Amino acid sequence: MPRPAITIRRVTPELEGDFTALCTAAHLEASGDGAARVPPETRVASEERIAVALARDDVRALLAVVDDRPVGYVVLSQRPMSFLIDSPCVSIEQIFVAQEARRSGAARALVKAAAQYADLLGAEQIASTVPAQGREANRFFARLGFSSYVVRRVTTTSALRRRLAAGEESHPAVDLVLQRRRWLRAQAHRATTVDQLLLRRRSLRARVARPGAVSHLGPAPGSDT
Repeated sequence: MPRPAITIRRVTPELEGDFTALCTAAHLEASGDGAARVPPETRVASEERIAVALARDDVRALLAVVDDRPVGYVVLSQRPMSFLIDSPCVSIEQIFVAQEARRSGAARALVKAAAQYADLLGAEQIASTVPAQGREANRFFARLGFSSYVVRRVTTTSALRRRLAAGEESHPAVDLVLQRRRWLRAQAHRATTVDQLLLRRRSLRARVARPGAVSHLGPAPGSDT
């Protein structure tokens, strides 16, 4: 059975509604939530945020359309690979194809459009942001020649501050172990000092007991008399 013809269209204000619907479907699939759990106000807020994001000069969104029905999208951004590299790079921030349209060539057509956009900008590199748990997405990009470049870990600012603060606090169990070690070292030092003092006294007594030794000894070192 021949594959359906796939058309790639840039997301314009007229297509933002279709794009938002696919973004919502992608979010629900990733989170495992049902559509009934998404309140209308959340959808409106998403549409507003999407409109603001698509108005940026460094962001471009494309739709994959089959028979005038959007079935997938890709979101592209322009940014260097690192702060040390000046040459532009096109980053595939998100890519999604509806379940009923998968294995139809839609994802490949979207990546092809991303490559054409990179050529238009003169970008020498194309990067993709793929969730670590997305095995199929990782395999898809690997087959197209994308290699692993960096692992990007994310946390919230508040969570990081809590972890950092916890690392600076004292731990009673650790403090107790350290205190015990210091006490044992002090006890060992005292024992060594006493042993040395007793040994010195025994040595002095042995000298006194020898014939011709001086019969008077002064105060022992360290004594108060």
